[in-house]
Amino acid sequence: MSMKLYVGNLSYEMTEEQLNTLFSEAGEVTSAKIITDRHTGQPRGFGFVEMETKMDGQKAISMLNGRNVDGRPMAVNEAKPQQRSGFGGGRGGYR
Repeated sequence: MSMKLYVGNLSYEMTEEQLNTLFSEAGEVTSAKIITDRHTGQPRGFGFVEMETKMDGQKAISMLNGRNVDGRPMAVNEAKPQQRSGFGGGRGGYR
């Protein structure tokens, strides 16, 4: 079973390819995504990495959490499930 990780405090110059390479030190990376601002397209300084197994995910956390990359200590931990709000989509109930 895979494990999704939150990665924070990233350099704004880091690419998804570099993120993938960094996490591959700990095991098999399924995906690596850096979140960007939807209006400007600029990186927001955090992203998500999905590791092939929970064991690889735990290894990545222990190896990379706090590691100094491009002068910034990375924050790496298990991603929390995404919260969906009740807004948007649907008919809304008013007529």
